[in-house]
Amino acid sequence: MYELKLVCLNTIFYLSFIAFSMISIPLFVLFITSLSLFVSKRLVMKKFRRAISWYGAIIIRLFPFPFIRILFKDYEKKPLKGPFLFVCNHRSASDAFLMSCIPYECVQVVNIWPFRIPVLGILARLSGYLNINKMPFEKFSQRACELLKQGVSIIAFPEGTRSGNGNMGPFHGSIFRVGLMSRCPIVPICISGNEKIPRRGSLLLRPGKIKVHKLPALQWKEYKYLNPFTLKNKVRNIIAGELTVMEAQG
Repeated sequence: MYELKLVCLNTIFYLSFIAFSMISIPLFVLFITSLSLFVSKRLVMKKFRRAISWYGAIIIRLFPFPFIRILFKDYEKKPLKGPFLFVCNHRSASDAFLMSCIPYECVQVVNIWPFRIPVLGILARLSGYLNINKMPFEKFSQRACELLKQGVSIIAFPEGTRSGNGNMGPFHGSIFRVGLMSRCPIVPICISGNEKIPRRGSLLLRPGKIKVHKLPALQWKEYKYLNPFTLKNKVRNIIAGELTVMEAQG
């Protein structure tokens, strides 16, 4: 029975993904190109980034359902106005698509590999995703602060590479230095359950339940006296604590 679910999941997902991408991406690019003739570049970029988020939401929520279920919880007591620095643990290649759960205009800080994916890599470049491996920190921080001033939130995976298991690696400090420079709220995001969706080094999806928890924002006044090293470990400990609770609940 499990093998049958595995075959059904992967057949339905990849056929749907390919067909949807072949139809939606050209239409999406045509719409954005047409829109740029009539509105400002800033508004075009906002629509562009939100469209990428919708694309990701359809891929990660609709096509694998009901074999894969996404459970999103927001623990912020009341809606806050951005921008934010979203800091996430990193377990799978699906993490980037899961960020479509966040209802804000965002760009992601990514490694080299997302830019190498056909079509999707082009969209990542056009939407302003930040390639941390190809930018010195001064340029990265300048670009990040410019985006934040425009009201664009930034999503970062400070482990740098996906763990592929339940163990969280050490955090790099770049995004926390940007936080101290920009004074933006830092929002921890916890992802659990997608270690095998897909497993690192594989494209095979497996049935399962993925949890995404958005924790309360850490405001500037709560971390302004910390240095980058202390701040990154504080946020890492917050995420680690929530992951322990999430995984104990099953």
